[in-house]
Amino acid sequence: MKNRVWLLLCMVMVTLFAAGCSDQDMGSAKKTSAATFTSSNPYKGELSGVTLNVGSSSSDLAQAIVKAAGLDNTPYTVNYHNLRGGNLVLEAMAAGQLDAGCGSQIPPIFASLSQNGGNFKIIAIRKGNTLDQELITGPKTKDTIKTVADLKGKKVGYVKNTTAQYFLYKMLEEAGLTWNDVDALPMSTSDGLSAVITGDIDGLASYGNSIISAKDKGAVTVKSGADILSGDYYWYAAPATINDPAKHAALVDYLERINEADEWARQHPDEWAAYYAKETNQDKDAVKKQFVEGEQQRKGRIAPIDAATIASEQDIIDSFLSLGVLSKPIQAAHLFDRSFDQEIAKFKVY
Repeated sequence: MKNRVWLLLCMVMVTLFAAGCSDQDMGSAKKTSAATFTSSNPYKGELSGVTLNVGSSSSDLAQAIVKAAGLDNTPYTVNYHNLRGGNLVLEAMAAGQLDAGCGSQIPPIFASLSQNGGNFKIIAIRKGNTLDQELITGPKTKDTIKTVADLKGKKVGYVKNTTAQYFLYKMLEEAGLTWNDVDALPMSTSDGLSAVITGDIDGLASYGNSIISAKDKGAVTVKSGADILSGDYYWYAAPATINDPAKHAALVDYLERINEADEWARQHPDEWAAYYAKETNQDKDAVKKQFVEGEQQRKGRIAPIDAATIASEQDIIDSFLSLGVLSKPIQAAHLFDRSFDQEIAKFKVY
C-alpha cells in the first residue's frame, strides 16, 4: 500500500513539474515576438559575401528597429553607424565610407552642391510623422503672442538649414509676412530652448526633444509644422551600391526588413519602447507615448519615390533660394534615382 501511495505521489510530482515546465515554455513563447520575414523580391544570387555600410541620424529608423524585431539575421553583413545628422551621413557617403544612409529632406540639397554631386542619390522614402516640429513661444511671452502675425518685429530663433527654417519661412508667408519682418536668429536646438524659456527670444522654430522640453517648461504652440512638412525621410545610396546587383539586392532586402520592423513595433509598442529606451537612455513610457502618437498621425513605412515627394523637395529648394540660403537653382528631380521603385512597390503597406 505504501509503495502504491509513494508511486502515486511521484506521478503527481512529475505531472506538476511537467506542467510547470510547460507553463515556462509557453511563457517563453509568449515573450518571443520576433517578426517573420519573407522577401517580396527574392534574389537568386549569393549575398553572403556582401557587406552594407549603413549610416543614419537615428537608429530607430534603421538598425535598432530591425534588431528589436528580430530581423537582423540578414544573409549579408550590415555595419551600422550612428552619425548624428543626415549631413554627416552624406559626408561619409561622399568620402566613400557608406553604401547607404537615412536622413531628412534638407541635407541632400546642400550635399548635391559638393564635388561629384555628393556621390549619392535618393532611392527611397521612409514615411514618418510630423509631430513636434513647431513654432513656439515661451512662458513669458505666451500672453501676448497668439499668432504668427504677432511675431512681426520680434526675435524668432530657428535652426538654420533645417526643416525648422523651411516651415518658419512658410508660416511667415502664410501670415502675410516676409523673412525680414522678424528678427530671425539662427540657433542650435539647445540654445533656442534656453532662449525661448528665459524670454530672450519671442519665438522659436525647432523640432524633437527641444519642443517637448520647452512645453514641459511652459512654452506653448503658436503654429505646428505638421501640415507644412511632408513627413518624408530619405534613404540615400552611393551610385556604386545602386549599380552593384548584389548590393542593390541586399539594400532592397534591408529596406523591406525596416518596413516589416515598423509594423512589428506597432504591434508590440511596449517591447519596442523598452528596447529603444534602453538604447537611448530615455524613459520607456515617454518613448512609447511619443511612438504611439506619431504612428497615429502617420504610420512609419518604406515607400517608393513619387511625384509628390519630388515636388516637396523642389518647394524646399525654391524656399531656400528665396531666402538666399542657396546661390543657384537646383532641379530636385536630379537628386533621385528611381531604380528601386518597382521593388519597393512590392512591400506591404500596413
